[in-house]
Amino acid sequence: MIRLAIYAGTFDPLTLGHVDLIERSAELFEKLILAVACESKKNVLFSVEERVAMAREVVGIHSNVEVDSFEGLLINYARSKGARVLIRGLRAYSDFEYEFQMALTNRKLAPEIETLFMMPKETHSYVSASTVKEVASLGGNIGDFVPKVVERMVRTKFNG
Repeated sequence: MIRLAIYAGTFDPLTLGHVDLIERSAELFEKLILAVACESKKNVLFSVEERVAMAREVVGIHSNVEVDSFEGLLINYARSKGARVLIRGLRAYSDFEYEFQMALTNRKLAPEIETLFMMPKETHSYVSASTVKEVASLGGNIGDFVPKVVERMVRTKFNG
């Protein structure tokens, strides 16, 4: 039985879609590591320390979920933790091409590690962290897209 899975991403910020996948993954695996990527090609709003703190507050109710950060290749991090499964979220067909390419690359680099694709509930399937940041930057309500603690932190970033 596979006991440990890793769900990795930038989580900038953590959305309700992410939370949905975290909760469902925590039910499937004995332990889940939410791995926050230090490096990103994306324009991040929050530092890695802020993203880790935000995630810890959100997932704190789940005793089998650990929040950590990592640098470098995810596959190397997964090996260092002894993980056999990587959780990846798919919101729309547009995510599939990139995620498929990454999964095949990871399989080539580490054939012993599987990628498990999960889709968020339909109510969250269109929400992305980029959209949340854009809506918030323009003064829109993001309360339906992110947990309350995240909403407060995002508002603080944009409103000082």
